[in-house]
Amino acid sequence: MEFDLWLVAYLGLGAIVGFFAGLLGVGGGGIMVPMLTTFFVAQGFPHEQVLHMALGTSMATIVLTSVSSLRAHHARGAVHWNIVRSITPGILLGTFGGTFIASRVDTVPLAIFFVCFMAYVSIQMLLNVKPKPSRNLPGTAGMTAVGMGIGGVSALVAIGGGSLSVPFMTWCNVKVQHAIGTSAAIGLPIAVAGTVGYLVNGWSVAGTPSLSFGYIYLPALVLVGIVSIFMAPVGASFAHRLPVATLKKIFAGVLMLLCAKMLYSLFA
Repeated sequence: MEFDLWLVAYLGLGAIVGFFAGLLGVGGGGIMVPMLTTFFVAQGFPHEQVLHMALGTSMATIVLTSVSSLRAHHARGAVHWNIVRSITPGILLGTFGGTFIASRVDTVPLAIFFVCFMAYVSIQMLLNVKPKPSRNLPGTAGMTAVGMGIGGVSALVAIGGGSLSVPFMTWCNVKVQHAIGTSAAIGLPIAVAGTVGYLVNGWSVAGTPSLSFGYIYLPALVLVGIVSIFMAPVGASFAHRLPVATLKKIFAGVLMLLCAKMLYSLFA
């Protein structure tokens, strides 16, 4: 496949990722990881590195997407910055530490964990699960522990944490639109810590593709990131107007198809 077709593929992926990041408060990793894995396999990247490269590149792209998405939600007054401040220390520790675990797990078991987690996310969306608001937010120690858990899982599957943080905040009586906006803001420290972690862990690995820094593939980062920055505000504007529950069901179906395609690419 010629490079100009990869250019179109990465730009198209950026548009989809940015839109859903703004619309649903997710970082886009659920789309990026299976798509980038499929792209990297087709481009002939080393099989034992394709998923780690997809995870690292996805995390780096989420840095750009989350900045754009959180600005859009902040402009609508939908970000609870007190929650962001209290959960960030745990997020940073959990995400950075999680990259060390992911980097030491082989491609196949890591892919299986990713697919299982995405199945959980998809079922949650298909059933439109809404945790019953039954309690208030925990104290500092509790928020740190929750942040470490969200960060650790996010590092293993390269997501912005929305699939975990939104249900958690809703359960703690945070209005769903504010939970989505706050999740977009929480995605930034997740992405920064994850990017640094995958950069450090992949730096000394032999045989990574050219134009890579650690487990981050720069052409994909730049092309996906540029478009996603502009599309995230578009998605955020639609979040207050479209039937989000219906869109979540469609998104869930797409996630499962992408995961199936990723597994086929890895095992074929």
